[in-house]
Amino acid sequence: MPELPEVEVTRQGVAPYLVDQTVEQLIVRNASLRWPVPDVAQNIVGQTIKSVRRRAKYLLIDTDAGITIVHLGMSGSLRILPRGTPAEKHDHIDLVLQNGRILRYNDPRRFGAWLWYELPEEAHPLLSKLGPEPLTDAFNPNQLQAALVGKQKAIKLCLMDNHIVVGVGNIYANEALFAANIHPQAAAGSIDIARLTVLVTEVKTILANAITQGGTTLKDFTNADGKPGYFAQKLHVYGRGGETCTACGNLLSEIKLGQRTTVFCGLCQAR
Repeated sequence: MPELPEVEVTRQGVAPYLVDQTVEQLIVRNASLRWPVPDVAQNIVGQTIKSVRRRAKYLLIDTDAGITIVHLGMSGSLRILPRGTPAEKHDHIDLVLQNGRILRYNDPRRFGAWLWYELPEEAHPLLSKLGPEPLTDAFNPNQLQAALVGKQKAIKLCLMDNHIVVGVGNIYANEALFAANIHPQAAAGSIDIARLTVLVTEVKTILANAITQGGTTLKDFTNADGKPGYFAQKLHVYGRGGETCTACGNLLSEIKLGQRTTVFCGLCQAR
């Protein structure tokens, strides 16, 4: 699944082609995504795109009439193509622009979303309860400590909880906890402010580096230019269970936590 860096790289890739452009047509070839594409999605036709933003893993295409909310799901991607480019398998939606280009949404598993909303996005059910963005000042050690008070839940699961902080998916939760020397199963409420300060710093650093390097190479993801990301070569623990720790040489452990693969070093991240 594309994580926050991949979504942000996609946003950066498509935004220059969309902003200040008028939408001439919305072509929906298959409306059966995670939620059916609503008929009101056609309200974007005739509108000028004001901005393209990201909230958590959602992309928000802003117009005066409302917002198109796009989620890439498990396997979705967005590409900028010349108008008239023949559709291929799994090309479900085209946003046809006045500048002769199209924004094409491809999604083999159809677990993504393409929705329309006319009120401020903060009121949308999918967005209203989201936590702070990890790369903003709103995500800080004091905020995180307050959110974790009394929680016996594993810190990795809390780090992936979008009510606490958005966008820290499985890959980057593994990496940040390793960098902060925190065991992924540690009770979240037991971690002191000093260690949370390190964790917050590592989350911000790792996500920012991933965005800079073009997003992580995932099986189902290519960015708006069709080029894969390159952050995967920098991963220290994710996908490396049973291999040696890059810090101490110990064999990395691999477990299931919240049904997600979790890799850690039992020495560097001792409880």
